[in-house]
Amino acid sequence: MRYVDEFRDIGLINKISQRINSIMPRQNINIMEVCGTHTQNFFRFGLDKLLPDNLKLISGPGCPVCVSPQEYIDRAIQLAQDKDNLILTFGDMLRVPGTKSSLEKERAKNGNVRIVYSALDSLTVARQSPLKKVIFLAVGFETTAPTIALSLLSAKKQNLKNLFFLSSLKLIPPAMDYLARDKRLKLSGFLCPGHVSCIIGTQAYEFILKKYKIGCCITGFEPLDILEGIYFLIQQFLRHKPCLKNQYTRAVSPQGNPAAKKVISRVFKVSSASWRGLGKIPDSGLKIKDEFSLFDAEKNFSFNDQRPTTNDQRPKCRCGDVLKGLISPQVCPLFSKACCPEHPIGPCMVSNEGACSAYYKYRK
Repeated sequence: MRYVDEFRDIGLINKISQRINSIMPRQNINIMEVCGTHTQNFFRFGLDKLLPDNLKLISGPGCPVCVSPQEYIDRAIQLAQDKDNLILTFGDMLRVPGTKSSLEKERAKNGNVRIVYSALDSLTVARQSPLKKVIFLAVGFETTAPTIALSLLSAKKQNLKNLFFLSSLKLIPPAMDYLARDKRLKLSGFLCPGHVSCIIGTQAYEFILKKYKIGCCITGFEPLDILEGIYFLIQQFLRHKPCLKNQYTRAVSPQGNPAAKKVISRVFKVSSASWRGLGKIPDSGLKIKDEFSLFDAEKNFSFNDQRPTTNDQRPKCRCGDVLKGLISPQVCPLFSKACCPEHPIGPCMVSNEGACSAYYKYRK
């Protein structure tokens, strides 16, 4: 199969892992893989077993479910408790705990939470449910924002009056900026997310190089992609010449996707956003523009926002520190004990792209 099998060739995988081991210095090297799919595939394909112990891959905040703040989940739950509303969400959001409940529990009680697989599905549901106020939970990064923007524009074109979007959309580069400033992480490089980079292009990361002298490599998601990205970053480190490298040239261009960026800017405005574990980061979110306020759930519903629990999470849950890259999942006292995929306490155990979930499945 073109573009899959050739990137899973065991001979080539062993060859490049041997190269990495041959050039690896004695000192520790910390590389952050920003995307949750990188995290999952790194362990799924056993790449951690091929690399030297002093090469540490740190999971970044690239899972949309994991970084959705607790107050956002609480707002969605409040909406779900009204029998006149119908909540549409991607499946992973169902089990993320809010302060007192979850969407999964609300669905069991009220039956007005439905899973969809695309933002465009919200148009069909809204047309088929004229007596309901249909609210789509708009989460994700630059990758999902274009489709959500198109859905909103279609809703306006179709003159739908009962469809709303509750936005928790986020932008990756400001989060990387936040993490690059944290000296505790001692980052030697970023594996930049391939999917997001398809939209925003390579140029979006140039500031990381200029401000922090930290190397960046945009990387695909197959085993050879990930290993080659790591190899490029170690080479940069050894040469003391951090740079911006694009390993994922088959999908990412310097300019990204102009049409997608255009539709995002048509519908959304950049604003501050709260990230679970990281707090509020300036210019890291997307809010619906005022001209589309008829579709903005924040403008059309009232919320009794509850004060988040300590560190925006359950007591003893250390998802926030995992998302900052300060600890690995096993360090959390709840990991594989009170918190497991069947009974997740924190969001990193809920999502398939969460670091705790990946560690539990492949390293437990």
